[in-house]
Amino acid sequence: MFSLKGNVAVVSGASSGLGVQMATALARQGADLMLLARREERLEALAEELIRDYGVRVVTKKCDVTATSEIEAAAETCRNEFKKCDILVNCAGASKDKGVIEMTDEEWDFTIATDETSVFKMTRAFAGLMRENHYGRIINIASMYGLVGNTKIHTVAYHASKGAVVNFTRAVAAELATDGITCNAICPGYFETELTKAVLDTSDFQAFAKEHVPMKRYGKPGELDAAVVFLASREASYVTGAILPVDGGYTAI
Repeated sequence: MFSLKGNVAVVSGASSGLGVQMATALARQGADLMLLARREERLEALAEELIRDYGVRVVTKKCDVTATSEIEAAAETCRNEFKKCDILVNCAGASKDKGVIEMTDEEWDFTIATDETSVFKMTRAFAGLMRENHYGRIINIASMYGLVGNTKIHTVAYHASKGAVVNFTRAVAAELATDGITCNAICPGYFETELTKAVLDTSDFQAFAKEHVPMKRYGKPGELDAAVVFLASREASYVTGAILPVDGGYTAI
């Protein structure tokens, strides 16, 4: 079960953090990959590693997921190189963290464009390619912060954008259900990435996590792999519109 050989997976935000983890998990199961991000040198380094370790085919493409023209160019490259897209993982994201009173228009617009509107633009481009083959697996990387508020970090635009991704996932799942395309979301909890390391490494935040995460720890590298592989698989053919927290129980209490 859960072999992805013969599948083509597109992963955005694949130059660091969770995007690298997602791409590696899919390659380990045999999927060929198209890696998207703004930092080409990092994409190329990851591609070399995945080709060497798993023998899969990997194509890289510089892509700013807030730029419609670059997304459309990436979809066209996918069509030319692979003739199809079976799996789309919308993982790219960034955030300006401020509370509702302090946040500027620019900080709000940046976060919404990067974390919410980009998911719409990527899905629009690649779901069209999926529809041609009457098959697809769309996996949106939201956040447990898309399901709840929090008392530790003031990050209102991030909460809003990830909450939007959660319900966008349900809307797309319903719309594309008869096209052979599923759409699901993963809501990670606290995982260390380039963007979160500075906060998660503090003793103050570690104490907060021990109090509020039932498992009393952050997520470890690899603990998202099973979720993305399952939702990307043919075996998950009757799973759509699902919102899967991988958060150590944070949203359970």
